[in-house]
Amino acid sequence: MNGSSDVLIVGGGLQGLSSAFQLARRGYRVRLLEAEYCGRHASGVNAGGVRTLGRHLAEIPLALAAREQLWHHLEELLGDTGGFVPSGQLQVAENEADERKARERVALLQAHGFGHERWVDAQQVRELVPSISPHVVGGLWADRDGYALPYRVVTAYRLAAQRLGVDILESTPVQRVERHGSLWRAHTPHGTFEAPWLVNTAGAWAWEIAAQTGDPVPMEPGGLMLMVTQRVAPFVKPVLGAMGRPLSFKQFDNGTVLIGGGLRCAADAAQRHAPVDLTRLPKSARTVIDLFPHLEHVSIARAWTGIEGFMPDEIPVIGPGAAAPQVVHAFGFSAHGFELSPIVGCIVAELVAQGRSTLPIEAFRVDRFAA
Repeated sequence: MNGSSDVLIVGGGLQGLSSAFQLARRGYRVRLLEAEYCGRHASGVNAGGVRTLGRHLAEIPLALAAREQLWHHLEELLGDTGGFVPSGQLQVAENEADERKARERVALLQAHGFGHERWVDAQQVRELVPSISPHVVGGLWADRDGYALPYRVVTAYRLAAQRLGVDILESTPVQRVERHGSLWRAHTPHGTFEAPWLVNTAGAWAWEIAAQTGDPVPMEPGGLMLMVTQRVAPFVKPVLGAMGRPLSFKQFDNGTVLIGGGLRCAADAAQRHAPVDLTRLPKSARTVIDLFPHLEHVSIARAWTGIEGFMPDEIPVIGPGAAAPQVVHAFGFSAHGFELSPIVGCIVAELVAQGRSTLPIEAFRVDRFAA
């Protein structure tokens, strides 16, 4: 056995790092085991959207809490802004069908007591983004949303956790977990670690850990791609999405443009590798050109990938284990976990410390697929 701790965390992405940080703030001795290096996959290679816009109804209370309590105060919490820019996010409507869908969305949210998304007409869209194509008829606007720099956020959480005494072991893949008396044991190539509590934030590989705790889930690993352009003159400030087609689009201060939006590719989870699929990139590039024709001849400078875990209902698993005691799961974020990650750490810490969450998490229970 290699030392002792109060909590073992499997996975060094943002869900694991934020959980480690929040648990350490409460005085727990935490050890985090990461198979590669922190933020290697979904957490470090996503588009960095801090987005409440367009979320599943069950996610909205968590997303709003993350945005208002944490993202806008990240420097106070971690000593680093994580590159957070409160640029606002705009989901554009390109035709009457999109507009109808957007207005129905606003009505649905208002019926549930949410007012963070509002309809803006074509003139208001052009005030926000003067360079956008004239065919855009309006959009949904969330003015408190924005974006951050994923690897900077990963690093900020990691350093903050380590300052509180969290032991982070990279290149330490967990091969098997088991319950041994009152303790959880995690077997790795570098030894066996144990603690009373186990937190499963293993990303695309979390289904394996969940199954070993008695909680099988139908999660599918998949690759995600991003691409970034050469530098161009400033032309857009908000983060953009689209009502009718996949898109996540932003311009950084250095002029480069990041293009994402659920760009999927094949992934070999066993080899922990997802090659860039060049045949799928042009579709998103086409969407960008439709919205900003002046970008037609701008070059793509780089594309990259990571691996994410996707759930059948496209919302995550967050909550206590159903089959065994003193285990907490937080995985399966289906390509939209970045914004949620600060509040997920708070939820995990609450579950360990007091056995319940102050935010509604029933929709995310691990056994919802049991039937």
